[in-house]
Amino acid sequence: GLNTGGMGAISPVPFADAEFLQKIEERIVIPTINGLKNDQIEYRGFVFIGLIKVGNDPFVIEYNVRMGDPETEVVLPRIKSDLVALFKAVANEELVDFHFELDTRTAATVMVVAGGYPEEYKKGDTITGFENIEGSIVFHAGTKFENGNVVTNGGRVLAVTSYGNDF
Repeated sequence: GLNTGGMGAISPVPFADAEFLQKIEERIVIPTINGLKNDQIEYRGFVFIGLIKVGNDPFVIEYNVRMGDPETEVVLPRIKSDLVALFKAVANEELVDFHFELDTRTAATVMVVAGGYPEEYKKGDTITGFENIEGSIVFHAGTKFENGNVVTNGGRVLAVTSYGNDF
């Protein structure tokens, strides 16, 4: 189909059991870090590894040096630790001493898109109802403030993240 970017994300990934996570670490994460070291690349920051599960095996489909959308909106809200302190620990090579705390609840993010997306879509539609949102976080992406209203200004308009005890 047409490239839509991410239309939603969940965290944690329910099929990522201990065995699958071990495969990711041994086959992908450790070789990636070792490759950076072997090539003498000093890197501090995000290494986002987009994976696909084929059978019960992980395969890399992309590497990024930033978090993607909507993954960011589902992962960052689960981090209970001070995010600025986390970034400083990475920058100062003190991550080993950092106390990282993650919210144990599940989170789901769903993208709200403009009519017609991912092809030609309309801009300028007024978005209402923000005052009715409870227990969720709304991230603006393709919006702008115009004449006192929030209106659509892109294809992927909002990301809405909610917590739960299970999916």
